[in-house]
Amino acid sequence: MAFSNTTLTRPAPTALSGALEALAARFGNNLITSQAVRDQHAHTTTWLPSQPPDAVVMAQTTADIQDVVRICAERRVPVIPFGTGTSLEGQVNAPAGGICIDMREMNRIIAVHADDLDCVIEPGVTRKALNEHLRDQGLFFPIDPGADASLGGMASTRASGTNAVRYGTMRDNVLALKVVRADGEIITTGTRAKKSSAGYDLTHLFVGAEGTLGIISELTIKLRGIPQSIAAASCSFSSVEGACNATILAIQTGIPVARIELLSASQVKACNAYSKLSLPETPLLLLEFHGTEADVAEQSRMFSEIAQECGGGAFEWTTRPEDRTRLWQARHDAYWSVRGLRPGAQAVATDVCVPISRLADCVVETEADVARSRLVSPIVGHVGDGNFHCSLLCDVNDPDEMQRVDGFLHRLVERAQAMGGTCTGEHGIGQGKQKYLESELGPEAVQAMRALKAAFDPHNILNPGKILPA
Repeated sequence: MAFSNTTLTRPAPTALSGALEALAARFGNNLITSQAVRDQHAHTTTWLPSQPPDAVVMAQTTADIQDVVRICAERRVPVIPFGTGTSLEGQVNAPAGGICIDMREMNRIIAVHADDLDCVIEPGVTRKALNEHLRDQGLFFPIDPGADASLGGMASTRASGTNAVRYGTMRDNVLALKVVRADGEIITTGTRAKKSSAGYDLTHLFVGAEGTLGIISELTIKLRGIPQSIAAASCSFSSVEGACNATILAIQTGIPVARIELLSASQVKACNAYSKLSLPETPLLLLEFHGTEADVAEQSRMFSEIAQECGGGAFEWTTRPEDRTRLWQARHDAYWSVRGLRPGAQAVATDVCVPISRLADCVVETEADVARSRLVSPIVGHVGDGNFHCSLLCDVNDPDEMQRVDGFLHRLVERAQAMGGTCTGEHGIGQGKQKYLESELGPEAVQAMRALKAAFDPHNILNPGKILPA
């Protein structure tokens, strides 16, 4: 059965009341309808309007997810999965109302297979909780988007982060999933084997689907050994172009950098104020190298030589865990730090990604566009894989300013796509970037996505209004 995605309509009042009655009978106090809790489960992180669900179910088991979906499917009531709510493009909004399934209590680490470097977890496990659990075994999970997101949410949005240049994204680190379908039944998408040629690659169909094709109830993910030696460094540059060119050369010459992050001058200023640092307020690269002591020393030497060729200053090195943690926490707090540059302004966060060879061109042109548009927008980037973020500080009640913001955002995406890049490297499509999907992939690809959505979710109850453009 096909469906139309051109309009979203709320379920009939009788259908919704019937679903709420059935859910109350099944879940008791774990069904919450208070306005405060509903508001907490809507999109509130950036400028997109908040659209709360009609109720929230606190799921504790896969069977709970199945029962919510079955009750809602029978009455055509939307279901929206919720991890920690850190997504940035409206993925957890409920534009047609419905029932939010909060999975924070599904936080069991089911099994760790240290010899095979993998583990099986429930979707509510956060990356920090997992790494704390793994530390004594000499293992860690490397994907680090900054926020302490849930692993189920990170898989659903195909999250990335500071370590992606060496360890890949969630796409590269999920081995298998258990997914609740739109009829409440369970799909198992793979095994713990490191590779397989058995049938369609269903695992990676659900990674990045943002809960529109099914609800992840269990994940099998890859682990890594904690490196023998870790060194972090900061290096200032006279220009953003120099910093980007150093990044490009480092990647092209094969230096296995674990993390390489760009901060524009205004972003460094914000981090200094927020995190009590004293970094030079010029374009800056933050780096991290993993390996043996000899590996780290050689990687550091090679990058230092490249940085000097590109106008970089002296490196500030540290191997002390507390110093590294402080430096990277400042980077992770970048979103919150920029708000101090313009008190009272709203932060509009967005990202694009381009082939590494076009990184310097795209960032330099973007900074020039910010200046021409009379906007304030620090830039940070996981530049080792060509991905960077703009945090626009704006008065959402000023129509002229918001028109300039809208124009800038549109040009940013067009610029990235014209350079062979994408409208989003890691934030996802959600509601905020639906209009760019067809221009990036073509109408045929979007039509194929519609066909998949119709096959997996014929009544359009799973996180409706996301990804597919009207």
